[in-house]
Amino acid sequence: MDPASIGLRIGASVVTPLVKRLFVREGAGAGLVERGVRLSGLVSFRGEKRALSDDDLRRLTDELVRRARREAGPRETFPEDEHSAVVDAVVRTLYGLGELDMDDVQAVGLGPEEFARRLRRHVPDTCRELSADAAWFHDRLVDTASVHVLHFFTQRSTFVARTAVEQSRRIEEVVRLLERHPSPDGVDARFESGYLASLVQLYSQVTIVGVDFINSPGRWPLDATYIGLGAEIADQDQPAGPLGGSGPRPPVPVPVDHALAGQPRVLVRGTAGSGKTTLMQWLAVSTAGDRLPDELAALRGLVPFVLPVRRFSDQDVPAPAEFLSAAHHPMAGSEPSGWAVRVLASGRALLLIDGIDEAPAERRELVRGQIDALQRTFPGNRWVVTSRPTAVRERWLADQGFTELTLSPMTRDQVSRFIRSWHAAAASDPGTDHSRLPRYERRLLHSVRLIRELRGLATNPLMCSLICALNRDRSGILPRGRKALYKAALAMLLERRDPEREVDADGIVIDREAKERLLQKLAHWMLLNDLTEVDRTTAVSILDRYLPAIPSAGRQGSAEELFEHLLHRTGLLRMPTPGVVDFVHRTFQDYLSAKEAVERHDIRFLVNNAHRSDWDEVIRMAVSLARPDECAQMMEELVSARPELTAAEAKYCKLLASACLEHATEMSPQTREMVRQRTRFIVQPDTLDSARGLGWIGPIALELLPDPEKVSDDRALLLAATAAGVRDDAAIDYLVRLRDRRSLAVRAELAGAWRRFDTERYADEVIAHLDPAGLYFTVTGPEEMAELRRLGGRERIQVAELLPVEQLVEGLVADRLTHLYLLVHDARQDLTPLRAFPRLTTLRLGRHVGPVRGVPEGVRVERDGA
Repeated sequence: MDPASIGLRIGASVVTPLVKRLFVREGAGAGLVERGVRLSGLVSFRGEKRALSDDDLRRLTDELVRRARREAGPRETFPEDEHSAVVDAVVRTLYGLGELDMDDVQAVGLGPEEFARRLRRHVPDTCRELSADAAWFHDRLVDTASVHVLHFFTQRSTFVARTAVEQSRRIEEVVRLLERHPSPDGVDARFESGYLASLVQLYSQVTIVGVDFINSPGRWPLDATYIGLGAEIADQDQPAGPLGGSGPRPPVPVPVDHALAGQPRVLVRGTAGSGKTTLMQWLAVSTAGDRLPDELAALRGLVPFVLPVRRFSDQDVPAPAEFLSAAHHPMAGSEPSGWAVRVLASGRALLLIDGIDEAPAERRELVRGQIDALQRTFPGNRWVVTSRPTAVRERWLADQGFTELTLSPMTRDQVSRFIRSWHAAAASDPGTDHSRLPRYERRLLHSVRLIRELRGLATNPLMCSLICALNRDRSGILPRGRKALYKAALAMLLERRDPEREVDADGIVIDREAKERLLQKLAHWMLLNDLTEVDRTTAVSILDRYLPAIPSAGRQGSAEELFEHLLHRTGLLRMPTPGVVDFVHRTFQDYLSAKEAVERHDIRFLVNNAHRSDWDEVIRMAVSLARPDECAQMMEELVSARPELTAAEAKYCKLLASACLEHATEMSPQTREMVRQRTRFIVQPDTLDSARGLGWIGPIALELLPDPEKVSDDRALLLAATAAGVRDDAAIDYLVRLRDRRSLAVRAELAGAWRRFDTERYADEVIAHLDPAGLYFTVTGPEEMAELRRLGGRERIQVAELLPVEQLVEGLVADRLTHLYLLVHDARQDLTPLRAFPRLTTLRLGRHVGPVRGVPEGVRVERDGA
């Protein structure tokens, strides 16, 4: 059993006396036997050898629970008024020992973790009436008891030890680990309490780009602004090669907390600005502050360690003793000697490693090996690792047991919620336009729905922040396109904010161009040195080096004074920890460094690094900023043969050139045609994984795809996956040409892509034409459900959003539904209202859905993976 599953601090002296009384004593002359003994013949509370009455068992269990609560401490227990209910639940579970269909040898062969799981599964709904804390305590107590039960079996003289030597040794190790677990009343526990409180203080606030920070706090409450994103779960069991038959189902995003549920090790991929770091903050705060949703109850009681890779990007992954110092945590150096090692050894750690892409490309495999070594040395802990999508290969950590999640672009509903949250936060800043904020909010909500270019940009929290800020700054008149958006954002932050809000800038007055030049120098230096943060002294020295060349800035003060001005007055720099400086978001650094490289005419420098996936934003922005001749030079070199590149790197550069076509401000028709000709055979995916990974190229990919009406069904599926990944309404015209296919896999791909496009148009042009035979139609929110209702409903519906059961009853066509597939579900919700669907025969549940109750009689329940 993984130590993380044990959880409770209960020594063998507490559990062993109960375990011994649960089983009959061996008679004289017992010895080795050829076969194991059935558990039903070993327990002492049933059968002919019954020696333990029901009252005796309850008395023993009551004492066990009391002593376990006392040893576990207040953070890992439950209210006193639930004590009796927990005792009853544990008694019911222990009775299951005599009903398991196995013998002692088979039980030991399973190992404690699987044995405990089967025991709980054999006695379902035991914890139905318990609170989340009490249910967690019950499960951990059963886990711990299972370790000692199996240990007891291995010590019996009639046990055939040679059949399970390895498991016996493992059980011995876990028992010793339980014995060694430090007391919660000791030095470790006191430090730990303060450390957890500090994590809540450190990470419970976030930066919202564009909200005025000058006379108000520079950060905003995480609880008020965090938007739970969706995540697509990579199916490790699905084939990655060319498809036959119906093939794998298309990935459908589910709320990220549900996607993380039940996953001990996770690699989260997400584009720049997609919310990876904010997700890590939320996990740290929610775990440390005991605010986790029920779906993530397995994380309760764990100790988070937040490890941003940028803090050690050019060094080894820190050893446990260096975790706090590597993260620049204020309590670093005050922890008890060996504390982090003890937390890891007990399996109580939640390791949050943020930003693998911020390590140099040549060091990432080294980082991977060091993660593997840590995990092998300290098994049983929980891990979440983040990275930009293309920084590491597919299944990069699969050998270490990591599941992969990909953060999905924000849905229309999430964008709307973010816009409302942003304006709510802005209402408490020192601005003078608070009375107009409701009008700005309404106008922006309307614009995002109607303006295609704006909708294409509003796909992640960073871009939504910029759009909100510019909408406010420009009274509802927004720029279109990425380059225009960043140019306008810099104008707002560097030129207009101080004078328009009458901010006292300590006598320093620098024009926008000079500010931008200084920030460009800093960003470019960081790019050259593969850094995303620098120490304060280095940042000041970089500014000092360039001040003589920018006299309008040099006349205003020293490099030290100008650094302070840029830090506090631009909203672009921040100091996340004392003495360390970074840009408020990596994308701003990319934009400014690209601008500096273009102004230096350093096209060769850009091209030489274009094969690096963490430079894709820099290259795109450089193309948009470059002069026509420089743009043509960059594009030609990107698609030309370069012997120093591997085949994969050369292909990536060509794909990047295709993606850059939509960003170029001015490019000759000859250059565009040259890029198309040299990339026309690149967008030819041969696996579903590669097809779904081509969407980042943008609408140009649609021009490079072949005629979908003249290919086989297997090929049509790959083309559908590629076009659906573009996430631009221009793709609808291509997908329309696939809607009449009979292949279930093709139809499923089209149905699963609905969320990426205009809801009503996609419903009319694609969904309405799909043959419904055997096909689940996916809904990710009320809008899609309403459109399906308008179309007359469907027999099979897959729900990927956490919607109240009553809303499903209202939104789905009652006399049409026969199959309902819930990818996520709130276990507290009773499913009795599903009786409103008279034709419902099948309820399918996603792999992360827990126990359900109230399923109408006659409805068959199926589970993914069962």
